[in-house]
Amino acid sequence: MGSLVVSKSRTCIKHLCTSWVVNPLYFRPTLAYLPQQSIMHTVRFIINPHTQYYSTKGDKQAHDRVAKEKGFTPRTRPAFPNSVFTAGTAKRTAEYMKKRAGVDTEELSNNTPARGRGSVKVALPDHPLTTSEWAKVKESSSKPERFEMQMMEGLLATNADINIAKSLLAYVVQDKGTVSYELLLRYLTLCVTGGHHSEVFDTYDIMKTCFKTLDTGASSLFIKGFSQTERWREALMVLEGMKKALLPSPRNYSDTIAGAALHGDTETSWMLYDELLELGLVPNQDTWQCLFQSGITQRGQEDKLFSVLSHMRDNQIYPEEPLIQTIKAWFESLPDQKWSGKFSYVAPSGECKNCKTSLESIQLTEEEYAALKDKVMKKVIEGSDVFKKTTPEELQSFKSFVKQRPPFDIVIDGLNVANTTPKATHSETLLAVVSELEQQGLNILVLGRKHMLQPSRNWDRQNMNKIKQKAHCFFTENISEDDPFLLYAALHSGVHCNFLSRDLMRDHKACLSDSATRRLFFKWQRGHQLVISHYVPGKRVRFQRILAYDTIVQTSGGSWHIPYDENRGDRATYEVPQKWLCLTQEH
Repeated sequence: MGSLVVSKSRTCIKHLCTSWVVNPLYFRPTLAYLPQQSIMHTVRFIINPHTQYYSTKGDKQAHDRVAKEKGFTPRTRPAFPNSVFTAGTAKRTAEYMKKRAGVDTEELSNNTPARGRGSVKVALPDHPLTTSEWAKVKESSSKPERFEMQMMEGLLATNADINIAKSLLAYVVQDKGTVSYELLLRYLTLCVTGGHHSEVFDTYDIMKTCFKTLDTGASSLFIKGFSQTERWREALMVLEGMKKALLPSPRNYSDTIAGAALHGDTETSWMLYDELLELGLVPNQDTWQCLFQSGITQRGQEDKLFSVLSHMRDNQIYPEEPLIQTIKAWFESLPDQKWSGKFSYVAPSGECKNCKTSLESIQLTEEEYAALKDKVMKKVIEGSDVFKKTTPEELQSFKSFVKQRPPFDIVIDGLNVANTTPKATHSETLLAVVSELEQQGLNILVLGRKHMLQPSRNWDRQNMNKIKQKAHCFFTENISEDDPFLLYAALHSGVHCNFLSRDLMRDHKACLSDSATRRLFFKWQRGHQLVISHYVPGKRVRFQRILAYDTIVQTSGGSWHIPYDENRGDRATYEVPQKWLCLTQEH
């Protein structure tokens, strides 16, 4: 027995429908009118004041994420991390700079009212209303033409009682004799997010009867809604229907995979997962979580789940905290394998603080380095775009300059480094950095621009002469972009050569055509880029340390180390997590 009101509303709305031939993917029609006598006959029952409103709430507990393991208390990270690639650095730096500029970010966020698509601008009722009561509320609306949509969006934004939404639909049918596609879609969203399964079924029957096809939004909602119920196979039918018009999203596949896994059909869940990968789609965290959760209760999926971990390694993907908890539980559930998981950190040397295993080096192998050098030289250095910011003659002159000198130990982005602090002139800052590195016995290349050689308040001639005595220097035209020169010199010098710059090279990484090369570039960058961490004029220059290990999923047979996102919102795309799950086998 489903919802009384929606069940009767369905009868009413079906009579209001016509056979639509327009595809709602491009146009969303409203329902046609019937003669007033037929409408009133069906509506009288809907607005009967003695009608008992109720809904069938789905069992949401079966779909809640795995609870956090008891006793797991994350350690507070230091305020100033050791690497520019450490998760959260970009966010904390931005907050620090705002505070220095006199902007209190917390105060700003507290005083700024949140305004969004679902923000409520009108008072919402706290119980179902009759049609006459809804009519009175509408009279006080500042935008009566948008009243129904505003109300339904408000109910959706506040996750209100589904029965209030039903009474609103009943009023709309009574008042207009029709219900718009958009209004039904908002109501459907409320049903799905609230786990009101019978109402989802009723709305599906109504919309399938009234509309020849469903748009992407409705199809996605029905896939999600059906996947949570015993009618989960119908979600597969909706997914097949979507494929005829467009490519389903990873979220659509995630919902159907979850539906199959939840109801014990592991064969279908893995078939859908393989199809998702073949289409070139990126699985989301929920997809992997439901597969690992299924592996805890149903054996025989070990090889496939280990292949998921390999996929994460190959694509430099980091599980978020709910998923890592499930992965830990899956390992520990494997019979007779005696896996034990602990949450850990890794020392700068690359040693896991829990099991003392040394993790994989951040340094590229000879084969990886040769492949990266070839791709960067062809795409970034010799590509057609490079001459938009330099000339063939200048680039050739620089190549000859590099080849005539011994391999460099470090290449400095001079203009970038010179702008490190406002407390000293540019030439003073650059000289301090070069002097610090010269004391370490390094062969140094400073890249700059020709305007740096013209004496000024920022560019002292004496300082620049000292820099030229301590390092090799190459000055490009003022309009030239120096990043390609820096990359060429560093890669040409060999695997030992580092570079110093605050520029994170995201544009050049994006120029690389395939994801494997982009991952190699990022690995090389993390293992070779120096950044100044602290400099006060007159004192020693300090650099952020380069980590010795690679932050990817890795195994040595008897152990697994999986880096994960403690708080995904704190990490920029070019940063890497600092927390690890260490899994070891007891012998």
